Amino acid sequence: MFHRWAALGIVLALWAMSPKNAAGQGTTKAPRGPGAGAIGIPYPNPSNPEFHIPFTVGESSCTDVGLQHEVRIEIKNALAQTVAIPVLEVSPTGGSVVSPSSVGGTTPVDRLKLGCGSYSAYWGGKLMGTTKEAQSGTYLVLILIDGKPGPETRRIYLRK
Repeated sequence: MFHRWAALGIVLALWAMSPKNAAGQGTTKAPRGPGAGAIGIPYPNPSNPEFHIPFTVGESSCTDVGLQHEVRIEIKNALAQTVAIPVLEVSPTGGSVVSPSSVGGTTPVDRLKLGCGSYSAYWGGKLMGTTKEAQSGTYLVLILIDGKPGPETRRIYLRK
């Protein structure tokens, strides 16, 4: 009986002395490079099979207008398979809005060279390379800037 209480005491003592965050689980963020960017919250979500996905390229302090970054946005299913690549919808901040129909849906955000600024992408709910509609369900939106994944992914719910 004594051994059980001793073991419990040792476990509690070690727990009290251990760091609050294990290695790799700290709350500090790693510094982001000059090609950093982020994905905004896709809308409308989940009421529509079409999505507008706002995203930014570069840090907010980016002043080098000529600096171009290679951007890719992927929409993945629950099995981490890429099901679609959205098309570019809006030019940089302060520019004009470009509708997907005027571009013809031919400017996918796939290794697209973009400067610093805010943009928007459009996904019409179709599977990549087909005219077939994607199934209802949960999908993930990921951004890759200069080959590096963005700081977060966004979840969208496709409902027909």
